Amino acid sequence: MQTNSVPNPTASFPLNNFKIIPNTFRNMTKAEISILIQNQNHAADWETVFIREPFDLNCIRNSTFWGTVYLDSLEPGFLEYDQIPHPVGIYDSTLISCAIGRGVSVRSVNLLVNYQIEDGCILFNIDELSASAGTGFGNGYLRPGQKKSDRLWIEAANENGGRRILPFAGMLPADAFLWSKYPHDKPLLKKFTAMTDLLGQEEKYACARVAKNSVIRNSTGIKNMLCGENTTIESALNLKNITIQSTAEEPTFIGAGVNLKNGVIGYGNTIDSNVIAENFLTGRNVKLQYGVRFINTILGPNSTISCCEVLSNLIFPFHEQHHNNSFLIASTVMGQSNIAAGATIGSNHNSRAADGEILAERGFWPGLNSTFKHNSKFAAFTLIAKGNYNAELNISLPFSLISPAQNSANVQVFPGFWFKYNMYALARNTWKFKKRDKRKIKQQFIETDYLAPDTVEEMVSGISILKTGLEEALQRPLDLEEIIRDYVKIDKQVHLTLDGMINKGKAEIIKPAQGIYLYRMMILLYGGRELLRLLQTEGPNNIKALQNTYREAPRDWMNLGGMLVAENDVRQLLEAVKTSDYSWEKMHQAYAKLANGYAEAKARHSVFTLLNLFGLSADVFTAEQIKTILDEFATVADQLLHWAYESRKKDYAGDFRIMTYTTKEEMNAVLGTIEENEFLIEYEKEMNAYQKQAKEIALTLGA
Repeated sequence: MQTNSVPNPTASFPLNNFKIIPNTFRNMTKAEISILIQNQNHAADWETVFIREPFDLNCIRNSTFWGTVYLDSLEPGFLEYDQIPHPVGIYDSTLISCAIGRGVSVRSVNLLVNYQIEDGCILFNIDELSASAGTGFGNGYLRPGQKKSDRLWIEAANENGGRRILPFAGMLPADAFLWSKYPHDKPLLKKFTAMTDLLGQEEKYACARVAKNSVIRNSTGIKNMLCGENTTIESALNLKNITIQSTAEEPTFIGAGVNLKNGVIGYGNTIDSNVIAENFLTGRNVKLQYGVRFINTILGPNSTISCCEVLSNLIFPFHEQHHNNSFLIASTVMGQSNIAAGATIGSNHNSRAADGEILAERGFWPGLNSTFKHNSKFAAFTLIAKGNYNAELNISLPFSLISPAQNSANVQVFPGFWFKYNMYALARNTWKFKKRDKRKIKQQFIETDYLAPDTVEEMVSGISILKTGLEEALQRPLDLEEIIRDYVKIDKQVHLTLDGMINKGKAEIIKPAQGIYLYRMMILLYGGRELLRLLQTEGPNNIKALQNTYREAPRDWMNLGGMLVAENDVRQLLEAVKTSDYSWEKMHQAYAKLANGYAEAKARHSVFTLLNLFGLSADVFTAEQIKTILDEFATVADQLLHWAYESRKKDYAGDFRIMTYTTKEEMNAVLGTIEENEFLIEYEKEMNAYQKQAKEIALTLGA
């Protein structure tokens, strides 16, 4: 029987990739080596094991060293995690070609290969923690020795890979969206690829590393992982080809039963409880938990997904998907969304291949057990009732309630439903999202206001769609003022159906004239807020300031991963990327510049849209016209406050709502009182302030 000799492993990475200074380390003396041997330690060659003072040799016991190993200062002591002390030193472990930082605790690590372990880390009871040459740690860039076929792609937004994206640590939702949006622009994609490859040349991605003060315990197989400081990995099963971003301010936690492969994990993430994820990227403050299957998906910041299947998606910030038996497949969901239990989104392909997709603007809320067919598209803040939607949908009216029509292939569309019947939930969302933004570093601005250029332009378009439909149904022209004045009467006269919102069927529009009335009301609120602010800043009688500021505004806007940008600015940015020297850092600086100008751009758009609503020009409007707008604005603020209270009061009234409570006191103890509702208290202050300020300024106009 032939016995092969055991090779002496060498480091897979150049030593200068380790964040240490080799000349501050030294070889051990024969006496020191003798002490280590007495403590049941072994080495293939003690000459390739280096230490740095101060160093207590008794902190190393029953361990084996292969290749070149650097051991920083070790002194007796303990590191505490979860109220359990871990002795400083290296015990019962095997190390191959590693650099070990100061004051670490490495215990019962069966195999530790090609890793830099930084200061203050705890490694305990790990089967394998190893790295190989050429890894990208879940990033899409190429490393030396890799072929193009080795690239890691995320096939987001469509299962056929036509919108695939190269992930990288630090990728923002805007980056991912632009990459997926322009697959036909080959020069742009070539430039994006080159920008990504530049990241792979940076020193911080050069070697496998567990950064300082991190804890890895009771885990099975970890291979090719780059993890930031203060990361905690507890009872994970398998992690392979992963970058974990983490800091003391935004620590990331990887928990029990987790299987992760080919991923980039954002700062402040929690991934726990049997999650399976592959080919993925998450933003800041993301939670994946309770058995979610998460594949080929990019998920924006401040999002939570549990208990479901999520496959081939691009999802913007503030996405919530918590329940069993639901899945989301081949979709671009533009944020502030909530997927109900049992929803099957993307379940029905309508072609010969798995190449369908769904596009949902922000505020997408599909109801319990709702099913959809590719391809479908939804306007902003579409609320969808439980139902089986057997045909493709193209819902172009925002803030609508969608429901299946009875006894037909049609669909019912209730435009502006949110405003009159669920104003509490809608307004509370804006308030809630601001409070839930836990990013310590807000790399990208996120618009959370339900009234913004994207939603307002959809309402402007919605008014036109509904007005044209009413005129055709009544066979006479309608003035907008007539519709606003007589919307109840008009809705009683007409049964409006529209083509183009459901394939092979019609959209039955519920209360279309009321929809126009509600859209106009919200546009008035949107523009009136900014008009009020400007009059307070410039003085109520400075008409010239209004005329100079609001002469024109962009009408076409794009949601770039949560931030809103005028489409012309997007075109200019992409042209600059293709024709000049750009990096992702420079790209992110461009986003920040656009975000810095957004408040002014939104203000211009809001008042410009308001003036158009009233048929006014910035050149000619008068103080009396402004007074008329302010008076109506105050009325709108009062009405919306009333609707917000009324929609919440429904939770406190009705026999079937209160029947489980013996007394009112019991109900209030469970629900809290409406008078103590934190959001309503703030919302009432806001709306009352609008009314008071509008009335005060109206009194001074023309004085």
